[in-house]
Amino acid sequence: MKRFLIILCALLAMTMSLAAQSKTVDLTFIETSDIHGAIYPYNFITAKPAATSLAQVATLIKEERSVPGANVVLMDNGDSLQGQPTVYYYNFEKTDVPHIWAQAVNFLGYDAVSVGNHDIEAGHAVYDKLYKEIDAPVISANVVKADGTPYFKPYTVINKEGVKIAILGMITPKIPDWLPPQFWTGMKFEDMVQTAKKWVPIIQEQEHPDVLIGLFHAGVDYTYGNVTKDTLNNENASQLVAEQVPGFDLVFVGHDHAGWSSQGWDPVNKKKIDVKGPDGKTVGIYGPFASAGNVVVVKMSLTMNDQTGMWDKRIRGGLVSMKGYEPDPDFMAKFQPMFDEIKAWVDRPIGKMDGVVTSRDSMFGDSAFVDLIHRIQLDLSNDPTLGLKPADISFAAPLSANAKIPSSPDGTLYVRDMFNLYVYENFLYTMTLTGKQVKDFLEYSYKYWFDTMPNEGNHIINFQKDKDGKLVFDNRTNMPLTATRYYNYDSAAGINYVVDISQPAGERIIITSMSDGRIFNPDETYTVAINSYRGSGGGGHLQLGAGIDKATILSMKLVNGATTKDLRYFLLKWFEKQQGIIKVAPIGNWEVIPSDLAALGEKTDYPLLYPSK
Repeated sequence: MKRFLIILCALLAMTMSLAAQSKTVDLTFIETSDIHGAIYPYNFITAKPAATSLAQVATLIKEERSVPGANVVLMDNGDSLQGQPTVYYYNFEKTDVPHIWAQAVNFLGYDAVSVGNHDIEAGHAVYDKLYKEIDAPVISANVVKADGTPYFKPYTVINKEGVKIAILGMITPKIPDWLPPQFWTGMKFEDMVQTAKKWVPIIQEQEHPDVLIGLFHAGVDYTYGNVTKDTLNNENASQLVAEQVPGFDLVFVGHDHAGWSSQGWDPVNKKKIDVKGPDGKTVGIYGPFASAGNVVVVKMSLTMNDQTGMWDKRIRGGLVSMKGYEPDPDFMAKFQPMFDEIKAWVDRPIGKMDGVVTSRDSMFGDSAFVDLIHRIQLDLSNDPTLGLKPADISFAAPLSANAKIPSSPDGTLYVRDMFNLYVYENFLYTMTLTGKQVKDFLEYSYKYWFDTMPNEGNHIINFQKDKDGKLVFDNRTNMPLTATRYYNYDSAAGINYVVDISQPAGERIIITSMSDGRIFNPDETYTVAINSYRGSGGGGHLQLGAGIDKATILSMKLVNGATTKDLRYFLLKWFEKQQGIIKVAPIGNWEVIPSDLAALGEKTDYPLLYPSK
């Protein structure tokens, strides 16, 4: 009998041990990021249906939550307040009701929301109001007040069936280089790696999480912008955090719109790689494309190991395209009245244009598209009611690589066309620069814009190349990557000049005169019309090109005027004031020489940038 009891106890103990070992909890992490106002399956800018939107994401969320035993953790990773007119309308036009993005986030029941740079770009009045309206915790640990305390909540903790999940939020710290101080008054943006090294031990000591998640609005390629992994305040430090700070199970990224499905990036060999933390553990990195093109869905199965008292984790998942999903009927019904109101606003006619302008022409030389922006900026600077100084020179770049206006066949311009002409919510500045600084600014711009010709392949565009000199292609678009983004292709109006692409970078620009016939003097001071992104140091044109130190740029000492509303608002008002049909053409104040090489380069590179369907 005694022997029987001993055997029975042993069996019971074994059974209990197996039961403890077999306890399993399934988690489903869903990440949206860089939605950019794509709430509806409709593009308010083109007035056409959109293939993907938050309405389709709502269907996926509903499906995942319906799975038996599902424990869904729903996260958004920022950049929600810029892009489609849906959010612009609630940012700046209809401000006396809860923001449409807050309503959508609350309707879908998000668990955590991070902050993106384009959210800060909307301004304090917009995002401070919005984040009070959102039910979910808004997290970003590396945004601090003057006294060093967090501006936002640094992290949040979620419990699912006894599993404790800590989510640390962070944002790219480059905002002071892109936006004027009035957008981020009372904020300081700290280095992501240093911030993670500070907060992860705090989280582990105070919360003892079973799962640690990074929700970072920053990209993966830490060499972007010609920097290194050691660069303080690296724009895209998400992978660096995973590699240098132990403890993360998963890192969810945004900002770069690149599409990451568990692996990171080897910037030397230009290929995707597994990312390991300092403890040797593989850390999955995930991030979607923009505009709800896809969503990250990661399944984590946790099994309690009775021997270690720890959870054994199995992870699978990746990117899920939204093109196969229908919009959720409940979501559409909820937001239909707002859709109708926004559509009525963007469909309002504001003028008429003779001809069509496209930003494609802007990639290769003087263009009617960018010159229209130059023309308006110079006109606005001469309006005494806007608080600007009359500008001698205008700097501008195409903010979209493939845009055209008007969208209508009869030349009618609508409010929606302004979102094609000018993508971002920049303000307009006037600032003081010397003639030498103007020239050096342009030398910097064309250094990264054009290659030196002739060259192997006869490329006029300065493309990224690997160590063997071959073009580097984007895995997502299968198009070659340019040395800098098109929105850094700044040209000038108000001066006459040539760009000699047969000369090395830094020796290409020859300014012959002011466009009004005055002599251009490198030692003279000029007033320049420039957008707030560039005027605050974005792209490096003022600092690395014109040679102005960063502190001077950020102090706004050189800025002698600024609009109080975003530039798109004034573009819209400018068109409304025009009498009759607006005629557009290139100003013709600059050209690329030698012309035969420029023509050859365009013939080579146009199909690479704009392949035929």
